[in-house]
Amino acid sequence: MTARAAVLSGLGGYLPPRTVTNEELSARIDTSDEWIRRRTGIRRRHVADPGVSTGDLAVEAGHRALKSAGLGTADTVDMVIMATSTPDHPLPATAPDVAARLGLGPAAAFDMAAGCSGFVYALATATAALVAGHAERVLVIGAEVFSTVLNPADRGTAVIFGDGAGAVVLRAGTTDEPGAVLAVDLGADGTGRDLATIPDGGSRQRATGREPHPDGHYIHMRGKEIFVQAVHGMERSSAAALDKAGWNVGQIDHVVGHQANLRILHSLAQQLGVDRQRVVSHIEEAGNTAAASIPLALADAAARNRFRPHDRLLLTAFGAGLAWGSIALTWPPITPA
Repeated sequence: MTARAAVLSGLGGYLPPRTVTNEELSARIDTSDEWIRRRTGIRRRHVADPGVSTGDLAVEAGHRALKSAGLGTADTVDMVIMATSTPDHPLPATAPDVAARLGLGPAAAFDMAAGCSGFVYALATATAALVAGHAERVLVIGAEVFSTVLNPADRGTAVIFGDGAGAVVLRAGTTDEPGAVLAVDLGADGTGRDLATIPDGGSRQRATGREPHPDGHYIHMRGKEIFVQAVHGMERSSAAALDKAGWNVGQIDHVVGHQANLRILHSLAQQLGVDRQRVVSHIEEAGNTAAASIPLALADAAARNRFRPHDRLLLTAFGAGLAWGSIALTWPPITPA
């Protein structure tokens, strides 16, 4: 007897039209196209225009995912989960506004903050709700306008991050269907909280009575330490998810890792024992879009017909928190909008 499962039924991605090339960045900070490509694999990143927020990008990606799933608007999903580290406001959450703008009626809606692992965490939460019978359809969105938290003079972060949004629709189904989520692994280690942080603007800074630092609202990241932690964290989490799914590494058709850095993706492939050709990369054109990176990579690869129904995919991410997670699923017969 097949068990109830979450099944991927719609997919959409959106990148703002304005791009910033490596050459443009080199004109204002001490870097070069060669240095950025060698260290990160990034050629360009997309940046939201002034006045465009994370919620605006999320609405566009959500609309495309609903269209891909063949759904209208009113009352089509029971829940909206939005993964982001750059919400429109500290309060309220951005997801309810996004749901309202999409015409989704009284659907439950909430934000999830798990750094660059946010989409995997949100997908896992949606899966749990569907398997438990608390929902029949869930819209999961990863969206970021990271350009709003970047110090333009910090070479370590300004060259890496970009803006964008990606979304999927999950429906209740069974484990034998293509598109079924078959295994989830999540973890966190708060002792590494200072490796990637926006230090000011929260209750910790306000509770001390300290005035915000001029650079306190920018992201601060210890890149070399994050690199090592990310590779090992995603490798361990991937192994756990594969074990739960009953798969071995040789059975994976595609690895879709968080698009943080091309060298991290290549190192992950080496640690897993997977050929680089099976690792999906979208970072060259979009940069690190944090919680949006995995759905954007999925949408890009699907649009290029890289996936086939029943292909076995491993999604894995690592980010601030520290937080990490992996998901094993099969690919459904869907077309991104």
